[in-house]
Amino acid sequence: MAQYYDYVLGVIPLVLVGLTTLLTLAGFELTTAIPVGAGVAALIIGHALFVNMPTQPTAESAEASQRVNAE
Repeated sequence: MAQYYDYVLGVIPLVLVGLTTLLTLAGFELTTAIPVGAGVAALIIGHALFVNMPTQPTAESAEASQRVNAE
């Protein structure tokens, strides 16, 4: 089952490449589009690290994930 951080890892390259492509097709120079795409990707990384911080799994959640993996 995919969790928040799995989605974040998938969205980072999509935003970087996708937004850069869209901006380039919209007429922006590549030297402008790449930093904008990278900036948005960096904001997503910052949100994942500092706003929605990863936490250490508790014993209860570790047991639940082991049960799910065993099935």
